[in-house]
Amino acid sequence: MAEPLVPGTVAEHTGCLLLKLGQVVYRLAERALEADGLRVRHYSVLQALADNGAMSQHALGAYLRIDPATMVATLADLEQGGRTTRVRDAADRRRYVVDLTDSGREALRGADAALVGVDDTAFADLSPTSVARCTRSC
Repeated sequence: MAEPLVPGTVAEHTGCLLLKLGQVVYRLAERALEADGLRVRHYSVLQALADNGAMSQHALGAYLRIDPATMVATLADLEQGGRTTRVRDAADRRRYVVDLTDSGREALRGADAALVGVDDTAFADLSPTSVARCTRSC
């Protein structure tokens, strides 16, 4: 018999349940995205750009609560893969503006498809009461 994703006693406390589910969902999402060469942080950037349009690198990092060093590395990955562009802001040469490319939009569609089953897998071992408590907390 397989180990449950969230141990039963942890699921009794909403805060602990949410923390453990966050860890589980992160691992599942990382696995779901790796076939497309993405990580959760890449997906977050692509989705934020799809939702908001082009943004300054600083504003994007603040929006996603990603520290500057991690943001630089993440954008370098995405640029290298042709999924985003990063250019100097014509109005303020100190800033970079980040935008989604067609390849980035395609990658985002693939990532969305890959993530479809993550929630079902993450919640599979929880009772309906625990799922309701968790979703009510969000």
